[in-house]
This record gives sequence, C-alpha cells and structure tokens, in this order.
Amino acid sequence: MPHESLRKLVPVPLTHVKLNDAFWAPRIQTNRNVTLPIEYEQCRKTGRIDAWKLDWKPGDPNPPHVFWDSDVAKWIEAAAYSLAAFPDAELEASVDGVIDMIAAAQQDDGYLNVHFTVVEPEKRWANLRDQHELYCAGHLMEAAVAYHDATGKRAFLDVMCRYADCIDATFGSAEGKKRGYPGHEEIELALVKLYRATGKQQYLDLATFFVNERGQEPHYFVEEATARGEDGEARRGSLDYHQAHLPVREQTTAEGHSVRACYLYAGMADVAAETGDEKLLKACKRIWRNIAERRMYIHGGVGSSRFGERFTFDYDLPNEGAYAETCAAIALVFFAHRMLQIEAHGRYADVMERALYNGTISGISLDGAHFFYDNYLASHPLRHRFSNQKSPERQEWFGCACCPPNIARLLSSLPEYVYSQSADGVWVHLYANGQAAVNLGDMTLQIDQKTKYPWKGKVRLTLTPDQPATFSLALRIPGWCRSFRIKVNGEKTAVRSEKGYVQLRRHWSPGDTVQLSLDMPVERIEAHPSVRHDCGRIALQRGPIVYCLEEADNGAGLNDIALPRDARLKTHVEPELLGGVVTISAKARRRRSEGWQNRLYSADASELVKTRIKAIPYAAWANRGPGEMIVWIRQA
Repeated sequence: MPHESLRKLVPVPLTHVKLNDAFWAPRIQTNRNVTLPIEYEQCRKTGRIDAWKLDWKPGDPNPPHVFWDSDVAKWIEAAAYSLAAFPDAELEASVDGVIDMIAAAQQDDGYLNVHFTVVEPEKRWANLRDQHELYCAGHLMEAAVAYHDATGKRAFLDVMCRYADCIDATFGSAEGKKRGYPGHEEIELALVKLYRATGKQQYLDLATFFVNERGQEPHYFVEEATARGEDGEARRGSLDYHQAHLPVREQTTAEGHSVRACYLYAGMADVAAETGDEKLLKACKRIWRNIAERRMYIHGGVGSSRFGERFTFDYDLPNEGAYAETCAAIALVFFAHRMLQIEAHGRYADVMERALYNGTISGISLDGAHFFYDNYLASHPLRHRFSNQKSPERQEWFGCACCPPNIARLLSSLPEYVYSQSADGVWVHLYANGQAAVNLGDMTLQIDQKTKYPWKGKVRLTLTPDQPATFSLALRIPGWCRSFRIKVNGEKTAVRSEKGYVQLRRHWSPGDTVQLSLDMPVERIEAHPSVRHDCGRIALQRGPIVYCLEEADNGAGLNDIALPRDARLKTHVEPELLGGVVTISAKARRRRSEGWQNRLYSADASELVKTRIKAIPYAAWANRGPGEMIVWIRQA
C-alpha cells in the first residue's frame, strides 16, 4: 500500500543545471572527453564487454569474473548522465551496442549475469554472501534507469524490469522463495530507482524485503554456507563484515566493508523515505552520527582498514595505513544526499561537500586517465612495496576496477547535487558558477549563480521567475563558515541560519539578486583527542578544501616539519599550478638531518632550522610524480 514519502526535498535534475565554473566544469569535461573513452576501451580490452556475447567456454582463458557486469554497468550509467547533459551520437552508439549485447545475453526466465550463465551456471543464487549476483543486478538497474532518463529509449529498462521480476520471483518471504539478501549491497537503492522510474510497487516491496530481512535469525548466510558444505557457524563471527550481524533497525554503528555498508545505508534511507518508515529512518540517523562523528576521515573518506576494506572502531583513523576507498567516499555521498532530501539539514550537505571536494576526486588524476583505489592521508613512495598497500601513484586500471567507473558516474551526475526543491522553494546546497532552471508549480525559475567558489566565498545569485511570485530561497551556510553576510538587491539583510540554511522567503521579481559572503580564512584543524594518529598534529583547511604537504613542494622528510602555533598562514592564487589552485604557505621549523652519520638513534637534541612550507589541495596530490605526502602536520 503506498505511503506518503518522508522526503522534504527533491533534487533538481542534472539536465536543469549547467555548470561553467573553473572547478567542476573542467573536471566534467575531462570526464566526458577522456575518462569515458578510456574506460570503455579498458572494459573492451580486458574482456568485460565481449563477455556479454556468452561465447566463453571451459578451458578458455580470462573467464568472466563475478563482478565484471557491474563495471560495464557503471560505465553505461556514467555515459548516460553525460549524454543527458551533452548529447553525443558516437557515445550513444557505443552504449547502444553494449546494451544490445546485454539484452541478447538475457536468459528465458529473465536472469542476467555473465559469470553464472557461462562459467558456473549450476551455482546460480548459491552464494549470495560472496558472489555479487545481486550487486551486479543493482548496478545494471541503475544504468538502465539513467539511460532511459537520458535518451527515452526503453529497451534496456525493459530488460532490467524482466530481471527484477526474475529476482522478485526468487526472493521474498512467501513460501517457496529464498529469504536471502545480497552480500554486497547495492540492489536496495537500485530497486527504489526502478520503482520511481516505472511506478511498479513490487520493486519497492522487494527493496524493503532485502532491507528488512538482513540480519534476521536464522541467519541466511550461515544456512547458505552450510548448504554448500561449509561450516556455516564458523562464519557467524564475520556477519558484521556484511552488515548482517543484527537486523538493520537494531544497528547503531557503521560496521564491515565500507562500500557495502554505505550502499546499504543509502538504500535504507530510500526505503524509509518511500515507505514512511520512521524507525528505519532513526536507524539511518544513528549510523550517520557514528560515521560523521567518529569514523570518517577529514577528507570525507571512510573505511580505515585495508584488511576487509572496512570500518574498524571509533576514532581509529590511521593515515599512512588508511584505506578510504574511492568507492566508499562516493557511497557516503549517496547516503548524505539521500538523508539531505529527507531532513533538509546542513549536517548532511557538509559531509557531502567534504567528500566531493576532497576524498572522491582524489581518486582520479587531473588528466582523467589515472585512478586511486585507496586514498591515503600520508604516503611514502616506497611503503607499498613492503605491504599490501596499492601504489601511491595513480594507475591506469585495476583488476578489481570498481573505482574508475564509479568516479566517472559521480562526475557525470555532479550537477544534480547542487540544488533541490521543496513544495514552496529552492534549496542551494553547493556553490558553483552556472545556471539552473527550476519548475515551481506553474512557474519556472531561472537561477544564475556567479562565484569563484571554492577559492573565494562570495556568491551572487540572480533570480528570474517567469512571473513575480512568493517562494523561499534556502541558502546553505557551510559548517566550516564562522561568519557570513547576505544582501538582497544590494541591501543588507539580517538573517540567521537554522539547520545549516538561511531561509529567504519573499515576493520575488525577475532580476532580484542575492549576495552571499562566506568568510573563508585558513584554519588549523585538530582531530578528537581519541584519534591517536593525529595527536600533536593539525590539518590545514580553507573553505571546503583540505590541504596537504607534498614532497614536490617541500622536499622529503615531511614528518620532520613542525608548524608553529603563531605562524602566519598566507594564501596564493596559482592559476598555472595543478589546473589552477589556491595554495597556502607559512614559516615553519624542520629538524636537521645532517650530522647523524651512522647512528640510528641519538641522545643529542636535534637542531631545528627555519623552513617554509607550501600546502596544496589534497585532491590534487600525486599529479607530479611519486613522492611523500602528509595531511596531518606536526605542531610546534
């Protein structure tokens, strides 16, 4: 039975938002012109695309992997968002060619998975815990919805509706169905997208089942493992890795594999919103607070351990050993964006912005052709050779290639994160030079936003409703901003921020202007005392941008640098550096390395010498060759 949605806001579609700023627009263009083509080529030459032909035979090399389907799906989704904003006949033809192969690979009953069609057909649905069938299905569903929205073509959407019907016939609480749920979550949020696109209630019901069944006794993963001949009970202690240790409404902390977890939480938020489930929403809020207040890195990364790519315990945030997978930061953005639409609270937009400007785009090089899987907060160029850490240099591709197409789809869809609308107004979450068109009832509102954000805190919005009208304009005041000023039509306006937003409700006429000035000094950030890795250290942040020291600017031995408490922090606009950035410089102290000779340890106090540091935006590091990097700087 339909319920009233809990969502207070609805995102303004990306097709209604055009960005022409100096920060995001070049990245989106590079994503379109460089990243999407090379990812298609990587999927082609690694066999991911031709695998849909189903011509692999036992004994052939390069058997299709269990998660290959998802890599291709994310590329299609990224391409779809790009096509929605920038029509491209050649790109569309490439996508159509892949979709034709996917459609031809669908089985008579609607099932659609390359690996379990040609490699292990006898093991279909036999290992939900580990084998990614439902995860791949979810990404294909998201891609189909995005492509239908972008082009109006129904073929792929119809294919995925058939697959969703197949899954719905297989899983559920009715007699004869499997009471299973995915080991790698994703399908939950995808089914809600499919429900919104088609209006078919069974897709929302299936998403709700997967959320509600998770963690129930008897534990499905235990029973499933036992049925495979394994000792299912022996794996009971690892159920938290899959967020299956408790029913979701009883979970209070973010646990296990960080990407799986944040996809689940995003799906929980979607289900709560669409079904009106307040208890499920309360669980989302509890878990959100645990992440944002105790288990999130300063750059918006999550998942502090590479052993299991997982959350560990409160305040455990190592720097050089950080995992902080690109996909996890992206999944956190999804969770934040969904919670923002439900609660209209700046706490979610603050985290969304932190991750967007720092821990997500650090996962891709400025040239759009190289990628990070994990995003360290300190790095030494030789460390990875003697551990299981990945190289501190971005790579062209990965065997497990989830991150490259994920960052591509985020960048393609970025305009959708800027604005939302409510029943009686428009909400501005992010500041970026560009235009938007918002339909408010029978009225269309054009918004022209002029700003050099994130490098400057001044924003000017010109509002042009097609007729004078009364509505609200909600402007986000970022959590990092301590002082701000607003003028309406050039006159100072006394306002106060509530839940992170200033509400300007008035009768608006075409050409009305709003000027927002956000103070943006450089700030020294301390971590909570329980974050043992950062004791006695500070990080530099200006506006939404987190900074780091890189060997290219400061030489090696970055941990020997100490920044005095009273050091003056100066900013410099450097248009030729790293695509155009604002850097920070300051006088500091450095321990002399001379005189140690052959000693490893010494009782003699080291001499400190004057030096000068230069900090760059964290997201731009590792674009100038290998070298050391640190975010958290010793404080003198």
